[in-house]
Amino acid sequence: MTAHTDPLFKLSQQPGTCPLCQHPLQIKSGKKGPFLGCSNYPGCQYLKPLHEHEDTVVKLLEQEPCPSCGGPLAVKNGRYGMFIGCSNYPACDFVVHEDDSQSETFDCPDCGKGQLVERISKYGKHFYGCNRYPKCKFLLNEQPVAGSCQQCGFALLIRKKTAKGERLLCADKACQAEQS
Repeated sequence: MTAHTDPLFKLSQQPGTCPLCQHPLQIKSGKKGPFLGCSNYPGCQYLKPLHEHEDTVVKLLEQEPCPSCGGPLAVKNGRYGMFIGCSNYPACDFVVHEDDSQSETFDCPDCGKGQLVERISKYGKHFYGCNRYPKCKFLLNEQPVAGSCQQCGFALLIRKKTAKGERLLCADKACQAEQS
């Protein structure tokens, strides 16, 4: 790509003026990539992304109507991965949410007042933590299982997947005894 066909080169030559305050626009860089921002910042906070979002529709599901507007649903690729949503976005913002696969609820063995809920870390890993966080910081990296430890009597077990298959272990980090 030569300098004269590059869209950033063209914008750097003549980015335009701010539609809010008529000051010149500047190319700036942020955590989501380059954008145009007003040179009068912080007095004017106008900004515009340089690269508009690409079409996120991966596949149109013509046989599946949207329960909100009746339009077809679509498989889309978004910021947090694949999902199913209405193809009439932004007019309709219906999104199919996954049902909670964990039907069993577990009391927090640490505080005794909260429940363990499944969460997803910013890296996409699943873990289980007390819903009273930050008052209670109990968490498990493995799926909890009802039962008590045969060795120490801790009120919760975990199901850990290893190369030898699934094993039941004590959920107490100090014990971690394998259950038979």
